Amino acid sequence: MKLTVIKIGGNVVDNQELCSQFLQDFVAIDSPKILVHGGGKIATQIAEKLGIETVMVEGRRITDKATLDVVTMVYGGLVNKNLVAKLQSIGTNAIGLTGADGGVILSKKRPVATIDYGFVGDIEKVDNAFITSMLDNNNIVPVFAPLTYCKEGDLLNTNADTQAQAIAVAMSQEFEVSLVYCFEKKGVLSNPENDDSVIEHLNPEKYEKYKSEGVIYQGMIPKLDNAFKALKDGVKQVIICHAAEVKQAVNEGIAGTKIGF
Repeated sequence: MKLTVIKIGGNVVDNQELCSQFLQDFVAIDSPKILVHGGGKIATQIAEKLGIETVMVEGRRITDKATLDVVTMVYGGLVNKNLVAKLQSIGTNAIGLTGADGGVILSKKRPVATIDYGFVGDIEKVDNAFITSMLDNNNIVPVFAPLTYCKEGDLLNTNADTQAQAIAVAMSQEFEVSLVYCFEKKGVLSNPENDDSVIEHLNPEKYEKYKSEGVIYQGMIPKLDNAFKALKDGVKQVIICHAAEVKQAVNEGIAGTKIGF
């Protein structure tokens, strides 16, 4: 049976019109599905109102205890539950989850190397049987916030791209899984200044070539590293596409960049 795991970035969450269109298209995807969402700028905005400084290193949020409280409220509460409510309003029975709910995603706190990221989680285990029970028995769409937990009982801020990959890999034991990263670009671009310069297919050789030429750089590199790792670990296909084209990318295969070997 096919399963689609879709991750939407914070820029989609922040854009009300784009997010609403995405959710309509998400509902129209033929297969059972799972949604993983990023946090967007809301956590930063609320932290600022509370007088809590936001510190980012290479695009990753340093999560001290005060910041953890903010991202828990925003990611696990405000963003997650708004997405669930919108899905309910268009006829899809969804349930909002963090990795702590049902013990579904166990992480360990990231060890300190050169940078202390604080309460940030590196995923150790995904309970695929728990997720399958929701999909099979109740026809529920799980909606995951980028929060997991550790054995010590702490919630941990967890990269949403990595979380989507880990869920997709775990579910590939039972399903033919497509992993889809949706954001505000039409796919991986050969010319970052031209939104229509989509690379339709990307294999490891092309990837290394584009990286060496500086065509693919910065934030796209960890996203693609996640994509190729997912394929190695059992995911059937990975697609990177614009959030407004997810239905065409998944149902029709005519949008975005397809990642393969």
